[in-house]
Amino acid sequence: MKDSPLITVIVPIYNILEYLPRCVRSITAQTYRNLEILLVDDGSTDGTGELCDSLGEEDGRIRVFHKENGGSSSARNLALKHASGEYVGFVDSDDYIDPDMYERLMWGIRTFRTPAAQVARDETDAEGKRLPDICVPPGEPVVTQSGEFLRELLLHRGDCSFCTKLIRRDLFPEDAFPVGKLNEDFFLLVRMLPDMERILSLPWQSYHVFYRIGSNSRRADKGDFSRVYADCVENADFVGALVEREYPDLEQTAFRFGVFQRLEYLLHIPISQMERENGTYKGIVAYLRRNWFRSMKNPVLTGKNKLYHTLFAISPRGIRKLHAKWRLRE
Repeated sequence: MKDSPLITVIVPIYNILEYLPRCVRSITAQTYRNLEILLVDDGSTDGTGELCDSLGEEDGRIRVFHKENGGSSSARNLALKHASGEYVGFVDSDDYIDPDMYERLMWGIRTFRTPAAQVARDETDAEGKRLPDICVPPGEPVVTQSGEFLRELLLHRGDCSFCTKLIRRDLFPEDAFPVGKLNEDFFLLVRMLPDMERILSLPWQSYHVFYRIGSNSRRADKGDFSRVYADCVENADFVGALVEREYPDLEQTAFRFGVFQRLEYLLHIPISQMERENGTYKGIVAYLRRNWFRSMKNPVLTGKNKLYHTLFAISPRGIRKLHAKWRLRE
């Protein structure tokens, strides 16, 4: 243990009776033994809180916290305040990990002398079907400087999830995760990147995402208009300001990201909500109209991006109605 830094593994938990044992036991089975495991019951109402206590009795490395419901970010922030580890990892309660995941991550951090490392992930839907990889794992370990890592995030090729990562605890700011927001991992990771300096990416798909219908980011009804789209636009503005200060060479890429997130919002908002009274919608349309010429000159935006920008700047409601009819014909 002397030569093995303590790792704190944080699991935010809410109403997850069926899958929690698989998750927790995949952590206690780690070949890297010097762990503390913090289970945070976020006000569960289905007996999950009692299950957490029961699982805690199985392994002395587990500590259980119970709190009023406040969301995943508040649960993670509570655990960070109680974390003792030199390094911190996160696992979502419906997912699970390979037995050697933290051993691989710690090996990478020590071998390449980085403050953070990540593994790759695979994803499975509720029917057990393997989904296409969102983030393609590298063929071999790769150390990436924070600016280049941010570029990959802004081009939607990087992995912003904290669940695939092991990060030095002293890099986390106070009240790290934004409470009441979605896309919170992206926000915090971007905020931490300047101090992180570099990240190691490992080729192994050691983290296993399970898309359980009904979880925060995994809605049953694809017609639901999640607030994540508005939060993503806010995050785009945040990263734009950060790029201006810390990574000015990424200005064109950050602008492309801001346009892309606004187009995503307009492609998903219900037509019934595309009204002047909707301040977020009104502001997004105004932004696209104000920045149309800049978008046309941007070398990072694709021709398709520029076409959508033009169409939505001219007639957002009309384009959405045409888009809906086109999709119905597919």
